[in-house]
Amino acid sequence: MTVKNRIASFTYAFKGIRDLFTTQPNAKIHATVAILCLITAWYFQLSRMEWCLIIFAIFSVLAAEAFNTGLEHLTDLVSPDFNELAGRTKDVAAAGVLLTAMGAATVGLIIFLPKFYALFTSM
Repeated sequence: MTVKNRIASFTYAFKGIRDLFTTQPNAKIHATVAILCLITAWYFQLSRMEWCLIIFAIFSVLAAEAFNTGLEHLTDLVSPDFNELAGRTKDVAAAGVLLTAMGAATVGLIIFLPKFYALFTSM
């Protein structure tokens, strides 16, 4: 592969990211929650390990949303008419995003709840 091909592959990936965030309402919601988490993490001065866990959780959810969107596009391409199996495919892909978001939320609760508790009990 040439350098030109590598650069093109990054261009396509960034085009996909732009498409994800401009066309998918759930991606926008995930991004908004991610920004709020990062602001909260900065406020509470998380440890290096906590930062790693939060960042990993955020990017896992965003990646799951991207995979889900790709599967939805592909499913629509190969099965434009209603098809039960196509619907089940989309449902399972959406379940993957939900499970990833639930895991990320759990990480966030484990990290942030004690910090909020300490903040509000010290007032």
